[in-house]
Amino acid sequence: MKSVAVRSPGGLDRLDIIDVSEPGEPGPGEIRVRVHASSLNYHDYGVVSGSKPTADGRIPMADGAGVVEAIGEGVEEFQVGDSVVSTFFPTWLDGPARIGDFTTVPGDGVDGYACEQVVRPATWFTRAPEGYSHAEAATLTTAGLTAWRALVVDGGLKAGDTVLALGTGGVSIFALQFAKLMGARVIATSSSDEKIEKLVELGADHTLNYKTEPEWGKRVKELTDGRGVDHVIEVGGPGTLPQSIEAVRIGGHISLIGVLTGRAGEIPTAKLMAKQARLQGLIVGSRQHQAEMVRALEAGSMRPVIDRSFTLDEIADAFRHEEAGRHFGKICLEF
Repeated sequence: MKSVAVRSPGGLDRLDIIDVSEPGEPGPGEIRVRVHASSLNYHDYGVVSGSKPTADGRIPMADGAGVVEAIGEGVEEFQVGDSVVSTFFPTWLDGPARIGDFTTVPGDGVDGYACEQVVRPATWFTRAPEGYSHAEAATLTTAGLTAWRALVVDGGLKAGDTVLALGTGGVSIFALQFAKLMGARVIATSSSDEKIEKLVELGADHTLNYKTEPEWGKRVKELTDGRGVDHVIEVGGPGTLPQSIEAVRIGGHISLIGVLTGRAGEIPTAKLMAKQARLQGLIVGSRQHQAEMVRALEAGSMRPVIDRSFTLDEIADAFRHEEAGRHFGKICLEF
């Protein structure tokens, strides 16, 4: 079968397309999946670019969606022909967070889904939403579940709440969509007027260009009659967190998902304390969270936003497209 290998020390010019042996028959508790799609995340970019070192020859990509080809003894949850999607933390099945690193994450600590077939424990997958294409399903593993956990699991999102989503990355767009699906209002930001138009098309109630309005936290408060938002999807880190704290309501919730502006910096702790807001870091979610998200998607009409798809052979070009930063929505591999 065809597979991708990351050659140390990484780099987009060191992604090899190779032929490897097919994985064979699944053992007890395992399934064999014909992988048809993956989607790109910044975590994957870190692995393939070499900024997140991994083992030489690692098969990248945390997200994988496809069809069950064979089942091992004792597997009852899936049948041959089922469409499935992988989980980010294969060993975190349910309960509170208990993993704080990436040693078990496919495409990083273990081999991922940039290949045509895998044999894995059945618990490494959930059902894909009925009616979703493989590419659409593949967007859920990392970006979709991160937004779902931030708003629904950790945030307790309810109809009538107001959500502030920073930027137009995969998580932020999913957050906008989930918020609208559940009857919430959304304020969304971008530095691109073209992308702002697309945010409006997706249902954003208000938009802000953070380049032309650097004090956007105060503007968010104005848009909420001085109250502030209930939830913030915070992807910037130290460079944007002061404005997010300004924008959140007293007793509100900030989900710290990304650190695009750096890993350390000054935080207005006195204002955070005065706001009595909850600042919570998170990394994706559990298998149970994913199953609950899939059920919610099947109850609604929401579809992921896909910017563009590439073939497995074009994986380096796909990451260069991500690197350029002009995309809106998820970038996928389909094979």
